[in-house]
Amino acid sequence: MRTLDPVRHAEKCQEILDAAARCIAQDGFRGASTADICREAGISPGHLYHYFDSKEEILTALTAIGLERFAERFAEMMQSDDAIGALVSEIGRHKGKKRDPQARAMSRLVLEMLVEAGRNPVIAIIVRKNSAMLRAQLMDFIESGQVRGQIDPALDAKLAASMILSVMDGMRTLLIRDPDTDIGSSLDMLQTLLARFLSPPTKR
Repeated sequence: MRTLDPVRHAEKCQEILDAAARCIAQDGFRGASTADICREAGISPGHLYHYFDSKEEILTALTAIGLERFAERFAEMMQSDDAIGALVSEIGRHKGKKRDPQARAMSRLVLEMLVEAGRNPVIAIIVRKNSAMLRAQLMDFIESGQVRGQIDPALDAKLAASMILSVMDGMRTLLIRDPDTDIGSSLDMLQTLLARFLSPPTKR
């Protein structure tokens, strides 16, 4: 019996996930077939099922990776002495990515997930679970800032977190609505909006 190499298995899984992200970003969740993903990853359909049972399972893995990265960034931001400044700086990291193919691919992937959630119950569960985790992390961040007097204590942390996530999701549609949108200026505006929204009244 052939022994499974866990390192090689993990590497192959990541290769498949990277290929799937590119296919879904380009053709949409429905348009990206398992055959497309296999072709992009350089494997046969039969080989794919050694790693993932379905496209939904692939998407679950992709969202888990995104959530893990998001959690790492929030953990870093929560160590800052300036909660709002840390959040604004995090948004600023994405400036200049208008022409970055990977950044555009991931943005399209998120949009595809949100659209597909409206008609696919399996994807809806994935998106809602992922959103709940993101909201919980952002809530912790807001509440920590409130305790330290850096964020408006009058804000309902859960609702504020939901609103911020919705605004950030909405940012992903800017280039769809207007391809000539200046992303750098838009991110500057988002930073201003969040700073004014979160700042305590005496700091506005």
